[in-house]
Amino acid sequence: MAGRGRPKVPLVLTEDERVTLVRWSRRAKSSQALAVRCRIVLGCAEDEGLRSNKDVAAQLGIWPQTVTKWRGRFLERRLDGLVDEQRPGAPRKISDERIEDVVVKTLESTPGNATHWSRASMAEQSGLSKSTVGRVWKAFGLKPHLVDTFKLSNDPQFIDKVRDVVGLYLDPPEKALVLAVDEKSQIQALDRSAPVLPMMPGMPERRTHDYVRHGITTLFAALDVATGTVIGSIHRRHRAIEFKKFLTKLDHEIPADLDIHLICDNYGTHKHPSVRQWLTAHPRFHMHFTPTYSSWLNQVERWFGLLTDQKIRRGAHRSIQALEKDIRSWIDQWNSDPKPFIWTKTADEILERLASYLQRIPGAGH
Repeated sequence: MAGRGRPKVPLVLTEDERVTLVRWSRRAKSSQALAVRCRIVLGCAEDEGLRSNKDVAAQLGIWPQTVTKWRGRFLERRLDGLVDEQRPGAPRKISDERIEDVVVKTLESTPGNATHWSRASMAEQSGLSKSTVGRVWKAFGLKPHLVDTFKLSNDPQFIDKVRDVVGLYLDPPEKALVLAVDEKSQIQALDRSAPVLPMMPGMPERRTHDYVRHGITTLFAALDVATGTVIGSIHRRHRAIEFKKFLTKLDHEIPADLDIHLICDNYGTHKHPSVRQWLTAHPRFHMHFTPTYSSWLNQVERWFGLLTDQKIRRGAHRSIQALEKDIRSWIDQWNSDPKPFIWTKTADEILERLASYLQRIPGAGH
């Protein structure tokens, strides 16, 4: 007995179409919607292209109407019919030339009455709306309101010092300990002028903007670049005599059969005659100085940043003793599960990056 309903138009695939549909349906990065449409067409092509839409829908777990739609699209336009059509809407009114003008002005000029462009000033200059200027800036990653700072080293031995310090990070000497050493001075014991209001649902922690000072202290720290452990020493003053005491502590705590390589900055305390005399009497200590204005090269600075973020900045201390106790406690917790910083850049990569950066700064090479 003949089946009821309208007769189906056979859906027959060429070999190239079948290969393409299979590939589109299996690609991990393909649109999931496109992959489903490909599987619909492949299912409809079975049984000499006469398989019912209900059978295909049941196999794929989708509505029969969906199979009907994409079967018809494919029969009408073949592979092109499976791709989403461009959505209707008003044509773009802003030309490429006007967008380019906004980008060029943002990058190469400043308004006459300000140091940088705002959305309002650029809108007035370009004749576009403020929201349009904002969308253009977002599309091209432009943020005129932001500024970052940098400082170029003027150290005549910059290249040699970079290679020396980076060499210690990437290829440390045998039977030796490499320590990144510095002082965090002027750590203030600050207490808020009123109690802190705790965080609540829908409301952040609140604290007064003013505070009471209870004095300052200094932390001397040595970061073992291999293990991440830290040896710390706290002193109320920041002089060569305190630095020598810290060196003496390192000498006592580190096994005598190991050489000690210290990475330091160029602060005067580290080069004081009394310190040089102490180093001469302790030949297993070797000093390696970072270039001037290059604190980023000393890994202990990164550790100081963690200490500041996690303990000091939002802390409240009613005395120097309370502050120092918190610092010692934080160091102990860090050393219970130390995490070394992994240095990845070679000296050549750093120098090449710096050379590329200097090329973008007018007059930097002179």
